[in-house]
Amino acid sequence: MSTPPAPLPAFPPGFLWGASASAFQTEGAADTDGKGPSGWDAFAAQGRIKDGADAARGTGFHERYREDVALLAGLGADAFRFSVSWPRVVPGGSGPVNARGLDFYDRLVDELCAHGITPAPTLYHWDTPLPLDEAGGWLRRETPLRFAEYVSVVARRLADRVPMWMTVNEPAEVTLLGYALGEHAPGRRLLFDALPAAHHQLLAHGLAVQALRAAGAERVGIAVSHSPVWTAGDSDEDRFAAELYDTLTSRLFADPLLTGAYPDENFAALMPGPVADDLAVIAQPLDFYGVNYYHPMLVGAPAEEALDGFAGVGMPDGLPFGLRDIDAAERTDFGWPVVPDGLRELLVSLGQRYGDRLPPVVITENGCSYDGLDDRRRIAFLDSHLRSLHRAMDEGADVRGYFTWSLTDNIEWAEGASQRFGLVHIDYDTLRRTPKASYAWYRDMIAAQKRAAGT
Repeated sequence: MSTPPAPLPAFPPGFLWGASASAFQTEGAADTDGKGPSGWDAFAAQGRIKDGADAARGTGFHERYREDVALLAGLGADAFRFSVSWPRVVPGGSGPVNARGLDFYDRLVDELCAHGITPAPTLYHWDTPLPLDEAGGWLRRETPLRFAEYVSVVARRLADRVPMWMTVNEPAEVTLLGYALGEHAPGRRLLFDALPAAHHQLLAHGLAVQALRAAGAERVGIAVSHSPVWTAGDSDEDRFAAELYDTLTSRLFADPLLTGAYPDENFAALMPGPVADDLAVIAQPLDFYGVNYYHPMLVGAPAEEALDGFAGVGMPDGLPFGLRDIDAAERTDFGWPVVPDGLRELLVSLGQRYGDRLPPVVITENGCSYDGLDDRRRIAFLDSHLRSLHRAMDEGADVRGYFTWSLTDNIEWAEGASQRFGLVHIDYDTLRRTPKASYAWYRDMIAAQKRAAGT
């Protein structure tokens, strides 16, 4: 028998424990109660989901949300990070509001509150309304303007009960995978011509912060993906490649948000619109900064031995960097290296880079794909990453909460149902929920933390 891990060190009183999900990946009900199609619905209809999973059905969260809220309550979770589907609320992306769609989120928020769980919605988790996508999506300045209108609608309905908001999730992935490499919706392959999508998502964030503040929202943040970028070699070309990769995937988004400037004037010159004026909107003060962490990246100059992939996605020729394989003792079922100390390294480096311009951090995603109900490797992953997080806090990182990805298995975007990130197993034939061993571990860990904190 394996020896159970030692108890985790105590986190501070008031530390927020939660789990995450997103609308497209879980809700299903793709054409129910007036919901309009999203760019991801169209992408799935084109056969772009690799295993053919039924994204229109998802995990049935739209119908079974009370069951999932009960699972959250069983965990003892303090908060639930979910996303609001823009096309469920404003099917055309602009214009008439779908009252039945908004009512769903009203019921969900009430259900969470009734169980003492803080609702923590993300307002954009990749599901752009299809009419906006077809008109150019995040390449057009109109999209952030329409987004701000939609955010105002949601905030006016929910802000009296929702104390914690996230505007946009992972703008880097939308830009790179959706617009630069074409492996996610909307399937564009523009390479560096995708940069306007980055700027317009950042502008959408800034406008959304203003809209949320105007509606009385209490705590406003964003969820940004970050990875430590390691240099693969000692040459100038390797160092240039790693620095460029770090800029494109991290600093291109964090710098405008936290400093009000792009990391390089050459990048600023490539952005559309009145960039200086936009940056003043983008750099709205935040109450917290959400960090999504999965694993580091090893980057060097282009070479034949470079990995053919970005998070499993094929890379085109001609890019000025190459991704290398990280030598790790453990890998997830997704093939990602398990590097717990990367979380500590990342949080410490963010503090060193941005200083007092970095708000308190919340880990808004951290998790792993493993199959099976007796998912001991997921338990080991979560345990090791929480220890790394605690070490980062000991070194001065101001972290206020942790959301694991994810509550249930879900449709993992273009990978479909093949990757299982959940604490709760989903039978995709019946949509039956079955808590895994990791669910019990996370529940017991939260209870132990609350006992230690006297709460």
